[in-house]
Amino acid sequence: MATSASLPTLDPPRAAARAAAGGAPGCALPGTPLDVAREGLDACVHCGFCLQACPTYVTLHDENDSPRGRLVLMGALLDGSLAPTDPDVHTHIDRCLGCRACETACPSGVPYGHLLEATRATLAAHRPPSPVARLILAAFARRRLLGAVLLGARALRATGLPGWLARVLPHRLAFPMAMLASTAPAVRPRRWRPRPVADRADGGRPAGEAVLLEGCVMRGLHAHTHAATRRTLAHHGVAWVAAPGQGCCGALHAHAGDLETARRLARANVAAFERAAGALVVTNAAGCGAMLKEYGHLLADEPEWAARARAVAARVRDVSEVLADAGPRRATGGVPLADGRGAARSAALRVTYDAPCHLLHAQRVADPPLAVLAAIDAVELVPLVDAEQCCGSAGIYNLLEPATSDAVLAPKLAHVAATGAALVATGNPGCLMQLGAGLRRVGATARVVHPVELLDAAYSTAPDAGAAAGAPPPPGDR
Repeated sequence: MATSASLPTLDPPRAAARAAAGGAPGCALPGTPLDVAREGLDACVHCGFCLQACPTYVTLHDENDSPRGRLVLMGALLDGSLAPTDPDVHTHIDRCLGCRACETACPSGVPYGHLLEATRATLAAHRPPSPVARLILAAFARRRLLGAVLLGARALRATGLPGWLARVLPHRLAFPMAMLASTAPAVRPRRWRPRPVADRADGGRPAGEAVLLEGCVMRGLHAHTHAATRRTLAHHGVAWVAAPGQGCCGALHAHAGDLETARRLARANVAAFERAAGALVVTNAAGCGAMLKEYGHLLADEPEWAARARAVAARVRDVSEVLADAGPRRATGGVPLADGRGAARSAALRVTYDAPCHLLHAQRVADPPLAVLAAIDAVELVPLVDAEQCCGSAGIYNLLEPATSDAVLAPKLAHVAATGAALVATGNPGCLMQLGAGLRRVGATARVVHPVELLDAAYSTAPDAGAAAGAPPPPGDR
């Protein structure tokens, strides 16, 4: 794809250019979020290491759809050589997945994710979001409305209709139905209760207290993942405490440039998690975990909240981090699949792992999910080519930019097929739904699952599961 004619070509590093000119040029957007974040632009030395890490550049072959190119566009907005109303600027900024793979590749430490959010917040003042984006973001900002929507989605999923509709509807409508169908559990653990720490033969001791980020999509469509998280961590001696008042983490709004709503949601969560003082804040959603860990940055300019946000952020852990720190305990049971296959302990279940972008690149958590999967005797873990590359979900990106999202997803599906895996493990709801829908669309038999669900299922069939089949489920198993 050719570079857009109206956009600038690469300049020398901006810090060097300013020094040569005898000082920083005037800012065309003073006081905007991008102006506040502009220092981060100076770190870019235009080396190009980010190019091959960027899924949109690899797919579209346009410099403006690379991190380096987008940083140049941001600088041009600040210098006034491009207007914030320029539709080409909006196009290339909108096309960014926000996967932050460029941050992992960058030798200079450019805070690209923060710059992207600041740019989108600045551009939002000059162009309102699309009707679809406005509708989705409005729903996620209102707890009762979102709860009603997710309740309806669960009811529809229970009918089995989404899978059928995904086969007969046009693509733009079929894919969301396939996403919903893919949220049904891929594994079906037997009912079990974690053995109390005092009763365990391994001499285990209490591992402290934790509160679970309930979230919104996770609470509404992945309650089985929450239940698995509670059971597996309780099995490792973690005591669960409540944090009333928590809600959506605000990630979707921050990524879309609606920083005010993101901050409002963040303040509510900070206050909620403060009520569970000293407890870890555990997440099983990579995007939410990344957002919570960056609450200190999000609320840095609010004197009443900055220190409180940093304190809460320091307590946030992905479930895989907690399990990896604890061992995890070996899971000797089989993995019963939802379709009735795989319960035999002697049969190894082929599983591949796809790394969620906001776990790997934003949180820099790489090995813990693999440690979780390695603890399961019944799992044969096979490597996935380009497991670190984005799947194309990126929050609501797959709904707003479906063509580019599909193009990014296509090689991922081919790599999954090459593994011959029965299950794809990944630790983020967007990735679970994106990969699940894509696999359904191409007629693959592989299904998607959260790593903690696999561990929980294997614990449930172990000889020392701690509960007889048919026992009532633990709290939160719904």
